[in-house]
Amino acid sequence: MSKSVRLDRLLANLGYGSRKQVQDMVGAGWVALDGDLIARADTKVPLVDDLPSRLTVRGAPLDPPPGLALMLHKPLGVTCSHKEDGALVYDLLPERWRRRDPGISTVGRLDKDTSGLLLLTDDGALLHRIISPKAKVAKRYRVTLDRPLAGDEVAVFASGHLKLESDDKPLLPARLEVLSPTEALLTIDEGRYHQVRRMFAAVGNHVAALHRDRIGGLELPANLAPGAYRLMTTADVAAVLGTLR
Repeated sequence: MSKSVRLDRLLANLGYGSRKQVQDMVGAGWVALDGDLIARADTKVPLVDDLPSRLTVRGAPLDPPPGLALMLHKPLGVTCSHKEDGALVYDLLPERWRRRDPGISTVGRLDKDTSGLLLLTDDGALLHRIISPKAKVAKRYRVTLDRPLAGDEVAVFASGHLKLESDDKPLLPARLEVLSPTEALLTIDEGRYHQVRRMFAAVGNHVAALHRDRIGGLELPANLAPGAYRLMTTADVAAVLGTLR
């Protein structure tokens, strides 16, 4: 049996307004379920998968309910933060979504000068499943370098002995696929601060451009433009976690 929730609580938690504002919206005839106007803001509505297609607000489908998971193509110049100055990744989402409760958070971070696949969710349990060191969810990056590769980087990164400056613990083995003298794909199973850039610095090189194209088994869709996002399916989440059968 599906759970039910009061309409005013649901809409308020999704950022449509305060409970009083939601009551006014209902009174104005702006909210309908299965095509029928809802008369009372305290009406219980079922939290079912197809609710966004059945419940409308001002004629538009309901925003995704709690349990939201998104994949976003992060462009360059955008910061994964709620508070820093300048363009923020949350600015790429609908303004109303910033008022959701529980709030939406990035699953890990990409720095301002890195583009590519970024996941966001309001599901704290899912977030921690993905970022937990025990999960060892792999991340793959396309790296463009200032200088040609020396030739020993594949072995050095795979050794499990490489230490980054100021770190006491060596990195886990990482997989490097050379594409050209100055371009490679690097897959890592952990997420230390600026790890990819620091790895190449440790072998005497400098990252000129960095783009993440895969998390777990989920690749950034070719048709997802920079700045665009889409809801993740159950299969997408399973691909990230490596639970596809």
